[in-house]
Amino acid sequence: MALIDRFFDRAVKRGELTLIRPDGSTRSFGSPDAVLKPVTIRLSKGAEGRIVRDPALGAAETYMDGSLTIEQGDILDLLDLVTSNNAWEKSNAALNPSALSLAAGKVAHWLGRKNMARKSKQNVAHHYDLSARLYDLFLDADRQYSCAYYTDPANSLEQAQADKKAHIVAKLAIQPGMRVLDIGCGWGGMALYIHAKTGAEVLGITLSEEQLKIARERAEAAGVAGKVKFELIDYRALTGQFDRIVSVGMFEHVGTPQYRTFFTKCRELMTPEGVMLLHTIGRAGGPGYTDAFTLKYIFPGGYIPALSEIAQGYEGLRYFLTDVEVLRMHYGHTLKAWYDRTVAAHDAIVDLYDERFYRMWTFYLAGCYVSFMNGGLVNYQLQFSRSRTALPLTRDYMAEAEAKLTAGSQ
Repeated sequence: MALIDRFFDRAVKRGELTLIRPDGSTRSFGSPDAVLKPVTIRLSKGAEGRIVRDPALGAAETYMDGSLTIEQGDILDLLDLVTSNNAWEKSNAALNPSALSLAAGKVAHWLGRKNMARKSKQNVAHHYDLSARLYDLFLDADRQYSCAYYTDPANSLEQAQADKKAHIVAKLAIQPGMRVLDIGCGWGGMALYIHAKTGAEVLGITLSEEQLKIARERAEAAGVAGKVKFELIDYRALTGQFDRIVSVGMFEHVGTPQYRTFFTKCRELMTPEGVMLLHTIGRAGGPGYTDAFTLKYIFPGGYIPALSEIAQGYEGLRYFLTDVEVLRMHYGHTLKAWYDRTVAAHDAIVDLYDERFYRMWTFYLAGCYVSFMNGGLVNYQLQFSRSRTALPLTRDYMAEAEAKLTAGSQ
């Protein structure tokens, strides 16, 4: 039996996968399942070995270069089929890379996570300085490129992203006259929302020149450039103090060796009664390493932390961890919406880049989707304060503020 057959025999029990080999011969794996769509793939010569040696990177690169083609279903169906059979909580090792690939991946991760200031800007530019048109094609109009908040999975992406902003701002308990810092401000949507809803002055900082340009344009267009400002600066170089700090989807780029630096700096930037809300992708299990595909093609220097690693960053710094929330499948729903919009924009994306880029991008979104729906990724929202008295005694204030912020938007 060929190695690829042994791999799929172990990996696929539920759902139907049909494999067409380079010589035209076929074999099917698994059995029909009402939840999982049947998938047929065709492999060119050499693709089998690449997939068996490292399933994730091998599948990605063979799909990108066309030596793996999907004749029934699409890349999301394929990844969902395989990962549904190997759910994180069931501890099935069928999808683990070989020992050699695992060792190489850990070394690459160790090198990549040494995310010093001189590399941070380059790493951010690799992903966020892509064409503005690309992000317009699959994000909501406010360009929220982070996990949305689905009070109902049937909600639109626009509704879920508006609810995400309300959910976070409600937790911050912002009062009139406060100054707010947005670390990793993206294209400015959160900063503009905070000012519009609370009247607070906001400073957003980013390392992406493309994001900075658009954020400033949006503030000017809204007539609030004097109250909502954006700067191209590393958080480590920032001075001053703020009543509230928010950081959404930026911590994944900090790098574990810099966690202590991050939390130390944030404490320095907070007033004595200051509060911070950190929103980050996280691992449901223990520490790991960034997979080779993501490190190579999507987020060089990026790393998704375990909760224990985040704790090592702030413990001993005289912070109060005042609230923790775990969003389990919210990012999965978000990514499915992004994936569907990307697929609908196939021709426009190919015109911007090429077919290989389109395949890379859909593999990235589909892979992230299954990591939240079947894998070990979640989203953490962690609230911190320097003071034991800055926030109300119970969480009731969050729900009350959120209801006011979302009133009329449902």
